[in-house]
Amino acid sequence: MKMNTFMAKKSDVKREWFVIDAEGKSLGRVASKAATILRGKHKAIYTPNVDCGDYVIIINASKVNLTGNKLDDKMYYNHSDYPGGLRERTAREMREKYPEEMLQRAIKGMLPKGRLGRAMNKKLFVYAGSEHKQQAQQPKELNL
Repeated sequence: MKMNTFMAKKSDVKREWFVIDAEGKSLGRVASKAATILRGKHKAIYTPNVDCGDYVIIINASKVNLTGNKLDDKMYYNHSDYPGGLRERTAREMREKYPEEMLQRAIKGMLPKGRLGRAMNKKLFVYAGSEHKQQAQQPKELNL
């Protein structure tokens, strides 16, 4: 008897909404959990070449933790593509001024590169405070 490997199609995917409260949680743990859900690896129908993932809302991004000396040692770099256009920021500066971007960058690095990864990244919503705009979707609370 021959068994076939199940491969999900785009039409088979049922998407859900999840809320992750990042308050007091470590940046990497929140990011890896969010990336897993965005990819759909928590589902039995996971297929690597299909976007099987769910939507993720992260609240309290400004209250995320970093262990050790990362607040002062970890650097974030941007370049304007002009000579001398390198801009550096510490993790402390990022958490104070751009907490959403800090989490988005961490999660984006854990997603596949290319068209599929960009599609998965569009299902991520990050908020610095405890309020979010997706109440209508009735997201489920997710505990880490």
